Order: sequence, then C-alpha cells, then structure tokens
Amino acid sequence: ILILCKIYHMKQIIYKFIFCTLLGWKVIGTIAPEVKKCVIIAVPHTSWWDFFLGIFSRGILNIEINYVAKKELFVFPFSYFFTWTGGRSLNRQKNENKVDSIAKIFTENDIFRLAIAPEGTRKKVTEWKTGFYYIALKANVPIVPVAFDFGKKQVVYNEPFYPTGNIEADIKFLESYYVGVVGKVPSLSYTPKNQ
Repeated sequence: ILILCKIYHMKQIIYKFIFCTLLGWKVIGTIAPEVKKCVIIAVPHTSWWDFFLGIFSRGILNIEINYVAKKELFVFPFSYFFTWTGGRSLNRQKNENKVDSIAKIFTENDIFRLAIAPEGTRKKVTEWKTGFYYIALKANVPIVPVAFDFGKKQVVYNEPFYPTGNIEADIKFLESYYVGVVGKVPSLSYTPKNQ
C-alpha cells in the first residue's frame, strides 16, 4: 500500500509539473473526497484539448473522474487506454434510454464521478443538452460545475449543486459559473443567456 501511495504521489507531482509549471495552467478548487458520486459538467467544450485538461486536472487532484463511451470502443488495445483515463463502457439494453443506462452505472459503483459536456458538441451552441441534468436527478447525485478557461489558463472546480427539479431555474444558476469563461476556440465558447 505504501508503494502504491508513493507511485500516485509521484504521478501527481509529474502532472502538476507539466500542467502548472511548463504549461502555465492552474487548477482551482477540488471535489471533496466525500462526494463519491456526482455529475461533472465541463464547459466550454470547443476542442479535443478539453479532454487533456480533464486528464491533467484529475491527476493533479488525484481523484477518480469517469466518462462513458459506447461499449464498442472498449476493445483491445484501446480498452486499456479508455479504462486508464476513467472510461466506462455504456452497454444499453434494448428499449433502455441513455439517462436510465447511465443512472444504473451510478447504482452499480461505490465511486462514480461522471464528466460530461452539456454542449454535446465542439460546435457553437446556444443552449445545453439536458441529459446531464436528468442523469443527476435520476441518480440522486449533485452536479459539479467545472470551467475550462483558456482565457485565464485555469480549470475551476466549483461547489456541488443538488438539482431541485426546477430545470429552468437550475440551468440558469449553473450557467452563471461560466460567465466570461473562454474556450480553446473563443468563437465556439458557450455564452450563458444572462451574459
């Protein structure tokens, strides 16, 4: 156990050195260890670079963060990479919708922090897809807003928010975390309605 702790600590130092010292980024905030299950919304999503921001910030915080992908992607040798980076295969049953399938993953695991991009694409959008919200409601877990801010070169982890069921008010509240946040491709950045 001591050796494993040293390995994880060493990895954390390497992630921090590359991301913070060499690339000049910061990770602000964290996810408290007691929040073992949550839906993490990462905004804005304008580039493949966002995936690496997630990997680096996860490594620096030294917490397990997951994402889901269709089970067909989890084949040798790619399955090792997807699993290592927190991927879980989504095996939907016949007539089962995506929200139910993902909510089931939460019940089957002691720790599951699902990272998802509510924009659903790297293109410019004017509103979020609401799947993340219904997943959080169904799984009875909080939503953690995370900002990928290329303007300030920082990844910001905000406080967990429990959805109330009033989707319009809740989305408006969650969007407030992203006012002024700029993505890798600024023209594709999500602009909250209250900005």
